[in-house]
Amino acid sequence: MSCLLISIIALLALIGHGAVDARTGYGPGEQDWGFVDVRTGAHMFYWLYYTTANVTSYTERPLAIWLQGGPGASSTGYGNFEELGPLQLDGSYREWTWVKDMNVIFIDNPVGSGFSYVDGSPYYTTTNKQIALDLVEFMKGFYKLHPEFKTVPLHIFCESYGGKMAPEFALELYYSIQRKEIESNFVSVALGDPWTSPIDSVLSWAPFLLQLGIVDESGYDKIHASALKTQDYVDREKWTQATLQWSSTQSVVLRESKGVDFYNVETPTRGDQYALRALDELSQEELMYRTLVHYDIDEDRDQILEDLMLGPVTQALNITTGIKWGAQSGSTFTKLMADFMKPAVHIVGELLANTTVKVGVFSGGLDLICATPGAVNWIADMEWPGKEAYIASPRTGINVNRVLEGYEKTSGNFSMFWVNRAGHMVPADNPSAMAYILRHFTNFG
Repeated sequence: MSCLLISIIALLALIGHGAVDARTGYGPGEQDWGFVDVRTGAHMFYWLYYTTANVTSYTERPLAIWLQGGPGASSTGYGNFEELGPLQLDGSYREWTWVKDMNVIFIDNPVGSGFSYVDGSPYYTTTNKQIALDLVEFMKGFYKLHPEFKTVPLHIFCESYGGKMAPEFALELYYSIQRKEIESNFVSVALGDPWTSPIDSVLSWAPFLLQLGIVDESGYDKIHASALKTQDYVDREKWTQATLQWSSTQSVVLRESKGVDFYNVETPTRGDQYALRALDELSQEELMYRTLVHYDIDEDRDQILEDLMLGPVTQALNITTGIKWGAQSGSTFTKLMADFMKPAVHIVGELLANTTVKVGVFSGGLDLICATPGAVNWIADMEWPGKEAYIASPRTGINVNRVLEGYEKTSGNFSMFWVNRAGHMVPADNPSAMAYILRHFTNFG
């Protein structure tokens, strides 16, 4: 057999099972990563994990996008190592990683988050629409690099502030497909513990905490009064003031609850006076940044993640941009302060009214910052053609291996999932329920 024939056979085998562009990155499995210039001066980073499922070709499985919250939190960091990637923060293998069942791409979005970066202040995004258009441009660039994924079913998953970004991204992507500006087999978008209607989330804090016994009537009154001030700014479209008042309301919650964890009300926290004084000493901007971008008031885990991303990950992926991971995250958040409290409920309604995209919301019952009651309220207020059918549809239990993991309500292209024993990070808190949700949208999980 000639050397040329042997080479051809080897190449065909590689195409049939593995990924031609795959590289050895950080951790197990085939990976690819890089930057897409979404605009002049704006560079978006992605990290792709090819599925490790036992398939003839990785294109037999769907492609799932994961978008983090913040705005400014890193998908390649938090979503990857804290929630659903192949490795956990301590370097051990994650049994429930999504990569076992599908291809997963983590996108550091908006530009300035994680490894993504901008060349100067004018290139940050300031509106949700700009974020969505950047993501569509990213997908155009990604498909040029990986044309084999154009026909692979695409599903967008997100968390927290992603609940604002993902719907508008989904809508703009769908319209771009219809205009034949991009080829993509786009199927669904699922919003995890979403900040889709910020004021509904804020207004849910006081009754939720009172009903759980975390605050008393006096605490309820103080939190509710601060939330109503936030609502007043929203009603008058004073958006930056609304964001600042939201932060003030957050401070009231921390003070009255003696330091409850915003991401899971059952997480043990330090309730001693030293810890509470430390919270009081934080500036308003620092408190916002810590909660939304760093995802934790306690800095310990964030420091471990930062060390990992700045050290072994940066070295393994050979990131040489000169911009360190997370260096622009604070500015990314600050530039969007005037957009932070604006709702995106109407975007979800437009998706359901004007597209064929499957849409879903999943919410952990122990989450506070995007508490489930807030999500239920904005869904009840949302208008779409199938609303009456959804209201009339039955609510069923999510049973996995004879364990009740939550509840589901589905009608037409819209689904709501209530997840038991989970806070803000549903994929990590309740992998069984998350697997059920993944199967609902992707047929795998």
